[in-house]
Amino acid sequence: MQNQFSRTQLLFGKPAIDTLKGSRVAIFGIGGVGGYVVEVLARSGVGELDLFDNDRVCLTNINRQLYALLSTVGQYKVDVAAERVNDINESCIVHKHQMFYLPQNADSIDLSEFDYVVDCIDTVTAKLELIKRCHALNIPLISCMGAGNKIDPTAFRICDINKTEMDPLAKVIRKKLRKLNIPKLKVVCSDEKPIKPIENDSVSCGPHPFCPDKDAGKYTGRKEIPASNAFVPAAAGLILGGEVVKDLIQKSHTMRI
Repeated sequence: MQNQFSRTQLLFGKPAIDTLKGSRVAIFGIGGVGGYVVEVLARSGVGELDLFDNDRVCLTNINRQLYALLSTVGQYKVDVAAERVNDINESCIVHKHQMFYLPQNADSIDLSEFDYVVDCIDTVTAKLELIKRCHALNIPLISCMGAGNKIDPTAFRICDINKTEMDPLAKVIRKKLRKLNIPKLKVVCSDEKPIKPIENDSVSCGPHPFCPDKDAGKYTGRKEIPASNAFVPAAAGLILGGEVVKDLIQKSHTMRI
């Protein structure tokens, strides 16, 4: 019988489809990169997804984020994402976590419930906390490094963080992981040297008609707003999602190839 995963089953086989259906994956951060991770997992038939994000859709997200449309500006991303996932696969169980993951609230999340964790967080402190906890629990994790200030979507690759070269975020994370005695971390990273963004004070997340005042600027915590485009974050997200799908199938020994 045909269903929305018939073409995927032709490639991987029914045992692999059953594996994905029985898997639970958490995605931390569902913005420019994470939104496309969710898309891949939903369209691949993953049976249970946990979405972590406290942002609302902002007008400046529309250039790159899957859930950002003129019609969704001001809505919480987890709400828009859950609706889209269920429109792809109504059997998928979606858990919405409207929160910023931080060391202060990390104890409220039981990471052992997940078969795989995807880190698309853009702050160092939160990334490290998630990496540290997944490492301690031996939970499979893949982490995205920097996708801003870049124009070459073909420069991304999957590697261990110790093999990264051009990524400033990876350099910071790598040094901190050494201090934590965490020897390796699977990442998606670009070999492209970041481009310095053009200075423009008008491109900020300050108060404006499209974002609630209480949300304005609270999540950036940056000295400068990173430049972005429609294709680089999407490429990173598609690579991340694909790797999770393949890892889940391989770990369960249901990969036919």
